Amino acid sequence: FLTRDARKVERKKVGLKKARKATQFSKR
Repeated sequence: FLTRDARKVERKKVGLKKARKATQFSKR
């Protein structure tokens, strides 16, 4: 499941349904 944005591909975070828009409040 890779997005079209190959420039900044993010793997699925643990406990999150989507890796997108989940980096800011990921560990905060």
